[in-house]
Amino acid sequence: MLLLLEHLGRFAHFALLALTASLLAWRKPGELYRQLYLIWLGAIPLGFVAGLALGFVTWIHLHGVVDPMVCAEVPKFVAYAIVLEFAPLGAGLILAGRSGASLGAELGSMRLSEQIDAIEVLGLSPMKQLVGPRVLACMITLPLLTILMAYIAIGSSYFAEWLGGTMSWTLYFNAVSRGLDHIQLKIVLSTLKTIVFGYLVAVTGCYFGMNAAGGTEGVGNAATRGVVVSIFLVLIANVFLVKLIEMVS
Repeated sequence: MLLLLEHLGRFAHFALLALTASLLAWRKPGELYRQLYLIWLGAIPLGFVAGLALGFVTWIHLHGVVDPMVCAEVPKFVAYAIVLEFAPLGAGLILAGRSGASLGAELGSMRLSEQIDAIEVLGLSPMKQLVGPRVLACMITLPLLTILMAYIAIGSSYFAEWLGGTMSWTLYFNAVSRGLDHIQLKIVLSTLKTIVFGYLVAVTGCYFGMNAAGGTEGVGNAATRGVVVSIFLVLIANVFLVKLIEMVS
């Protein structure tokens, strides 16, 4: 129990330092742009495929259970599910699975090859040089990935409607627009909550990478722990953030 509390304390301290470093990452635009390029472009293919699947499957499920008398409401229900929950959470899990592992492995390799020690010897801060830009890049990337997935998912849901339904694109788009007009604040807050997801994913991956030990096995452990813990934190944070959004809106 004491060991667990010690690890939690170290993680909380690291997370606070990482937040401070991320706020200063604008001073190193070159490294920040490089991380944005790597994280954003790396997540786009998964986000695109996930968006297609989410829209199609959501339409299939809702169209199969909704009363035929209210089938015109299906686009609205699909949009609600995608924009408020599936796209934000799906984007968070995608980033956790991809960047949680890559950050842990990358920084773990740098730790074991003594590159981080060399940075400290030069009098530089690894938090500012390495962790800050990665954290800020993830916090910027995740809302963008969420928006991309939402648009793709809504588009693919119409494609499902075109294959198995009767609504035209105009009717479908108008139904989606009318439904989303009533929850604009929730849409904004649901998108912004992914900034917290990005922060948690980046901090977790960087924490295990910076504390890697034990040779090549340690790098693998850092990557694995980065994925598992970041997914766990995203899921837990989502519960609290959804409740908070409901209270605010």
